[in-house]
Amino acid sequence: MQLLVGSDLAELAAGWIAGRASAFSPFRIALAGGGTPGRVYERLAELDLDWAAWHVWWSDEREVPPDHDDSNERLARRALLDRVPVPEEQVHSLRSTEVELPERFDLVLLGVGPDGHCASLFPGDPALEATDPVVRVPEPGLPPLHPRLTFTYPVLNGARATAFLVGGEEKRAIAERVLAGDESLPAARVRAPLTVWLTDEAAAPHRRR
Repeated sequence: MQLLVGSDLAELAAGWIAGRASAFSPFRIALAGGGTPGRVYERLAELDLDWAAWHVWWSDEREVPPDHDDSNERLARRALLDRVPVPEEQVHSLRSTEVELPERFDLVLLGVGPDGHCASLFPGDPALEATDPVVRVPEPGLPPLHPRLTFTYPVLNGARATAFLVGGEEKRAIAERVLAGDESLPAARVRAPLTVWLTDEAAAPHRRR
Protein backbone atom coordinates (compact mmCIF):
# COMPACT_ATOMS: atom_id res chain seq x y z
CA MET A 1 0.00 0.00 0.00
CA GLN A 2 1.09 3.57 -0.67
CA LEU A 3 0.39 6.46 1.71
CA LEU A 4 0.03 9.99 0.37
CA VAL A 5 -0.53 12.79 2.87
CA GLY A 6 -1.60 16.39 2.27
CA SER A 7 -2.72 19.35 4.31
CA ASP A 8 -5.80 19.65 2.08
CA LEU A 9 -7.21 16.17 1.44
CA ALA A 10 -9.78 17.33 -1.11
CA GLU A 11 -7.09 19.02 -3.20
CA LEU A 12 -4.66 16.10 -2.85
CA ALA A 13 -7.23 13.45 -3.75
CA ALA A 14 -8.87 15.39 -6.57
CA GLY A 15 -5.50 15.94 -8.21
CA TRP A 16 -4.53 12.30 -7.82
CA ILE A 17 -7.87 11.06 -9.23
CA ALA A 18 -7.58 13.50 -12.13
CA GLY A 19 -4.15 12.06 -12.91
CA ARG A 20 -5.55 8.53 -12.98
CA ALA A 21 -8.46 9.61 -15.17
CA SER A 22 -6.13 11.18 -17.72
CA ALA A 23 -4.45 7.80 -18.27
CA PHE A 24 -7.59 5.99 -19.42
CA SER A 25 -10.26 6.54 -22.05
CA PRO A 26 -12.81 5.29 -21.29
CA PHE A 27 -12.22 5.78 -17.55
CA ARG A 28 -14.19 3.30 -15.42
CA ILE A 29 -14.51 4.46 -11.82
CA ALA A 30 -16.53 3.33 -8.79
CA LEU A 31 -17.36 6.05 -6.29
CA ALA A 32 -17.64 5.85 -2.51
CA GLY A 33 -20.07 7.49 -0.12
CA GLY A 34 -19.37 9.58 2.97
CA GLY A 35 -18.52 13.11 3.94
CA THR A 36 -14.84 12.92 3.05
CA PRO A 37 -15.41 11.63 -0.51
CA GLY A 38 -18.13 14.25 -0.89
CA ARG A 39 -15.62 17.05 -0.33
CA VAL A 40 -13.26 15.43 -2.79
CA TYR A 41 -16.04 15.26 -5.40
CA GLU A 42 -16.77 18.96 -4.97
CA ARG A 43 -13.13 19.75 -5.67
CA LEU A 44 -13.08 17.36 -8.63
CA ALA A 45 -16.07 19.14 -10.14
CA GLU A 46 -13.98 22.30 -10.42
CA LEU A 47 -11.43 20.61 -12.69
CA ASP A 48 -11.44 20.60 -16.49
CA LEU A 49 -11.35 16.88 -17.24
CA ASP A 50 -12.47 14.68 -20.13
CA TRP A 51 -15.78 13.98 -18.42
CA ALA A 52 -17.24 12.35 -21.52
CA ALA A 53 -14.78 9.48 -20.99
CA TRP A 54 -16.02 8.75 -17.46
CA HIS A 55 -18.16 5.68 -16.75
CA VAL A 56 -19.38 5.75 -13.17
CA TRP A 57 -20.51 3.09 -10.69
CA TRP A 58 -20.69 2.95 -6.88
CA SER A 59 -18.66 0.55 -4.71
CA ASP A 60 -21.58 0.24 -2.30
CA GLU A 61 -25.06 1.63 -1.79
CA ARG A 62 -27.78 1.69 0.84
CA GLU A 63 -31.17 0.22 -0.13
CA VAL A 64 -32.94 3.58 -0.11
CA PRO A 65 -34.43 5.70 -2.91
CA PRO A 66 -31.78 7.58 -4.92
CA ASP A 67 -33.01 10.92 -3.54
CA HIS A 68 -32.83 9.74 0.10
CA ASP A 69 -30.45 11.60 2.43
CA ASP A 70 -28.54 8.35 3.09
CA SER A 71 -28.05 7.49 -0.58
CA ASN A 72 -24.45 7.41 -1.81
CA GLU A 73 -25.75 8.15 -5.29
CA ARG A 74 -27.48 11.30 -4.10
CA LEU A 75 -24.28 12.50 -2.47
CA ALA A 76 -22.21 11.95 -5.59
CA ARG A 77 -24.77 13.51 -7.90
CA ARG A 78 -25.03 16.66 -5.80
CA ALA A 79 -21.30 17.02 -5.26
CA LEU A 80 -20.04 15.93 -8.68
CA LEU A 81 -22.26 14.41 -11.34
CA ASP A 82 -24.81 17.23 -11.46
CA ARG A 83 -21.95 19.67 -12.03
CA VAL A 84 -19.99 17.96 -14.81
CA PRO A 85 -20.94 16.64 -18.27
CA VAL A 86 -20.69 12.88 -17.69
CA PRO A 87 -23.30 11.38 -20.06
CA GLU A 88 -26.21 10.00 -18.06
CA GLU A 89 -26.09 6.69 -19.94
CA GLN A 90 -22.57 6.25 -18.49
CA VAL A 91 -23.79 6.52 -14.89
CA HIS A 92 -24.72 3.13 -13.46
CA SER A 93 -26.73 3.09 -10.24
CA LEU A 94 -26.16 0.24 -7.82
CA ARG A 95 -29.71 -1.03 -7.28
CA SER A 96 -29.30 -4.77 -7.75
CA THR A 97 -26.75 -7.53 -7.36
CA GLU A 98 -27.25 -8.04 -11.11
CA VAL A 99 -25.78 -4.66 -12.07
CA GLU A 100 -23.55 -4.93 -15.12
CA LEU A 101 -19.94 -4.19 -14.25
CA PRO A 102 -16.91 -3.67 -16.47
CA GLU A 103 -14.41 -6.48 -16.75
CA ARG A 104 -12.01 -4.37 -14.71
CA PHE A 105 -12.25 -0.98 -13.01
CA ASP A 106 -9.58 1.61 -13.61
CA LEU A 107 -10.17 3.04 -10.13
CA VAL A 108 -12.33 2.16 -7.13
CA LEU A 109 -12.70 4.77 -4.41
CA LEU A 110 -13.24 3.67 -0.82
CA GLY A 111 -13.54 5.10 2.67
CA VAL A 112 -12.80 3.35 5.95
CA GLY A 113 -15.08 3.13 8.97
CA PRO A 114 -14.09 3.22 12.64
CA ASP A 115 -14.43 -0.59 12.69
CA GLY A 116 -12.18 -0.95 9.64
CA HIS A 117 -14.97 -1.66 7.18
CA CYS A 118 -14.75 -0.54 3.57
CA ALA A 119 -17.51 -0.37 0.96
CA SER A 120 -20.13 -2.36 2.95
CA LEU A 121 -17.74 -5.14 3.95
CA PHE A 122 -18.02 -5.27 7.75
CA PRO A 123 -15.97 -7.31 10.23
CA GLY A 124 -17.40 -10.80 10.66
CA ASP A 125 -19.96 -10.49 7.88
CA PRO A 126 -20.38 -13.39 5.41
CA ALA A 127 -19.89 -10.91 2.55
CA LEU A 128 -16.18 -10.95 3.36
CA GLU A 129 -15.93 -14.43 1.84
CA ALA A 130 -18.29 -13.85 -1.10
CA THR A 131 -17.12 -14.55 -4.62
CA ASP A 132 -20.05 -12.97 -6.50
CA PRO A 133 -19.11 -9.46 -7.68
CA VAL A 134 -21.96 -7.74 -5.82
CA VAL A 135 -23.76 -9.04 -2.73
CA ARG A 136 -26.49 -7.84 -0.41
CA VAL A 137 -25.65 -7.09 3.23
CA PRO A 138 -28.94 -7.29 5.17
CA GLU A 139 -27.56 -6.08 8.51
CA PRO A 140 -24.67 -3.61 8.28
CA GLY A 141 -22.42 -3.27 11.28
CA LEU A 142 -22.81 0.49 11.70
CA PRO A 143 -25.50 3.15 11.10
CA PRO A 144 -27.28 4.02 8.96
CA LEU A 145 -28.79 0.57 9.40
CA HIS A 146 -30.23 0.19 5.91
CA PRO A 147 -29.52 -3.06 4.05
CA ARG A 148 -26.66 -2.54 1.61
CA LEU A 149 -25.35 -3.66 -1.72
CA THR A 150 -21.59 -3.89 -1.96
CA PHE A 151 -18.73 -4.82 -4.23
CA THR A 152 -16.75 -7.79 -2.93
CA TYR A 153 -13.02 -8.44 -2.81
CA PRO A 154 -12.80 -10.01 -6.28
CA VAL A 155 -13.95 -6.67 -7.74
CA LEU A 156 -11.93 -4.47 -5.38
CA ASN A 157 -8.73 -6.45 -5.75
CA GLY A 158 -9.28 -6.93 -9.47
CA ALA A 159 -9.30 -3.18 -10.10
CA ARG A 160 -6.24 -1.53 -11.59
CA ALA A 161 -6.21 0.79 -8.59
CA THR A 162 -8.08 1.43 -5.38
CA ALA A 163 -7.82 4.62 -3.35
CA PHE A 164 -8.93 5.14 0.24
CA LEU A 165 -10.00 8.70 1.06
CA VAL A 166 -9.43 9.20 4.79
CA GLY A 167 -9.60 12.39 6.82
CA GLY A 168 -9.72 13.44 10.45
CA GLU A 169 -7.79 12.50 13.59
CA GLU A 170 -10.54 10.05 14.57
CA LYS A 171 -9.44 7.86 11.64
CA ARG A 172 -5.73 7.81 12.50
CA ALA A 173 -5.79 4.77 14.79
CA ILE A 174 -7.72 2.62 12.32
CA ALA A 175 -5.48 3.79 9.46
CA GLU A 176 -2.42 2.74 11.45
CA ARG A 177 -3.86 -0.74 12.02
CA VAL A 178 -4.86 -1.24 8.40
CA LEU A 179 -1.55 -0.03 7.03
CA ALA A 180 0.24 -2.30 9.51
CA GLY A 181 -1.57 -5.25 7.92
CA ASP A 182 -4.17 -6.10 10.59
CA GLU A 183 -6.32 -8.45 8.53
CA SER A 184 -9.04 -8.59 11.16
CA LEU A 185 -10.03 -5.29 9.52
CA PRO A 186 -11.77 -5.62 6.13
CA ALA A 187 -9.93 -2.64 4.66
CA ALA A 188 -6.59 -4.42 5.19
CA ARG A 189 -7.65 -7.15 2.78
CA VAL A 190 -7.92 -4.76 -0.16
CA ARG A 191 -4.90 -5.52 -2.33
CA ALA A 192 -5.39 -4.12 -5.81
CA PRO A 193 -2.17 -3.87 -7.87
CA LEU A 194 -2.08 -0.21 -6.83
CA THR A 195 -3.68 0.49 -3.45
CA VAL A 196 -3.25 4.04 -2.21
CA TRP A 197 -4.29 5.75 1.01
CA LEU A 198 -4.89 9.47 0.55
CA THR A 199 -5.11 11.17 3.94
CA ASP A 200 -4.92 14.55 5.54
CA GLU A 201 -2.28 15.24 8.16
CA ALA A 202 -4.69 14.52 11.02
CA ALA A 203 -5.42 10.97 9.81
CA ALA A 204 -1.88 10.11 8.75
CA PRO A 205 -0.40 7.22 10.77
CA HIS A 206 2.56 7.76 13.10
CA ARG A 207 1.99 11.47 13.39
CA ARG A 208 1.58 12.82 16.90
CA ARG A 209 0.45 16.25 17.92
